[in-house]
Amino acid sequence: MIYKQFGDLQLSHLGMGNMRLPTQGERGPIDKPKARKVIEYAYEHGVNYFDTAFRYHEGESELFSGEVLTQYPRDTWNLASKFPGHMLRREGEKLVFTGFGESRLEYFDSIQQIFQMQLEKCRVDYFDFYLLHGLAESSYDFYNDPDIGIIEYLLSEKKAGRIKHFGFSSHARAESIEKYLTQWEGIFELVQIQINYLDWSLQNARAKYETIKKHGLAVVAMEPVRGGRLAKLPAEAEAMLKAARPNDSPAAWALRFLQSLPGMTVILSGMTEIEHAIDNVAVLSKDDPASAEDKALLQKVVDTMTNSVPCTACRYCCEGCPKSLDIPKLISLYNEAAHDKALFGIGAVLRAMGEGEMPSACIACGECVKLCPQEIDVPDAMKKFADMIANPPPSPFG
Repeated sequence: MIYKQFGDLQLSHLGMGNMRLPTQGERGPIDKPKARKVIEYAYEHGVNYFDTAFRYHEGESELFSGEVLTQYPRDTWNLASKFPGHMLRREGEKLVFTGFGESRLEYFDSIQQIFQMQLEKCRVDYFDFYLLHGLAESSYDFYNDPDIGIIEYLLSEKKAGRIKHFGFSSHARAESIEKYLTQWEGIFELVQIQINYLDWSLQNARAKYETIKKHGLAVVAMEPVRGGRLAKLPAEAEAMLKAARPNDSPAAWALRFLQSLPGMTVILSGMTEIEHAIDNVAVLSKDDPASAEDKALLQKVVDTMTNSVPCTACRYCCEGCPKSLDIPKLISLYNEAAHDKALFGIGAVLRAMGEGEMPSACIACGECVKLCPQEIDVPDAMKKFADMIANPPPSPFG
């Protein structure tokens, strides 16, 4: 296993994300014998970073992670969990967790009660890594509310030694991540973002990565194979990769892409099957990052998988818009939504936008088209995006 230096720690380059443990059926409870086998294989082959969260597996991930990991000496593994502020709301003096749906709300008296519950569920006295979960445009105000005092409280737990290292996970846009890191300069030590060779351009993960590195923080990658999509490619795309490296799995290509990024600390993989663990461990146990030629090939693979509106963000269109819409931002969001056929990845951004900033505010005057060097039919894209928002597909999470 390759290890990366983080302060005085040596962290395994491959981390295990416990959001997608094996289950009994598609959405059933954790299949404990299978899940235990995967976690134990990872640990016994050098993985020492394990990631969980309050909501994962309907609240069972923290319990099971603690159950399995505590059989090993505490100083041989690092556990990361997260404060679920992105799924909390305030009702009077109570904090209400909404992540299990309105039919299963959970009420808490304080931040401390939630944090203490997580320690007990995980069977630990401290978290090696503790993150604000889902710090994004829609959750910023809650996390930043001085009357709630989330960050202040968690920093007090860090001072007390019950949090060793503090960070946040985020699906926010790059400019938002810059805002958070500038406001809270010196507070966070790592940032966990969705990053892979598809989202490098589709979600502008490159800008997010470069922002985090500019602030001198460690990057933890989540969704390296994009929920499995980059592990099982369309036939044309997979054939291109097999022709170049016949013995490599599609997932290996995705991991090697991230391995090539300087400063990438931990690459979290949600290993659902033992075969995933075997392959992932093998890939990140050797120094074999993607080359420039490999990356060029991966871009060709991306081109076969996307049909994006070719906006270059020159912003000429904005000069003529009578509604002052941020058209490049809206097109970027539209491309992402159109690729996924869902709004999950951009939901936080949309919830933070005002009515006048939405694609539905477009009056189809056509002034933007006259100014666009790419001759993009912006009004048509805005109409399609507005229709998507008005009629979203069912959530993949139920």
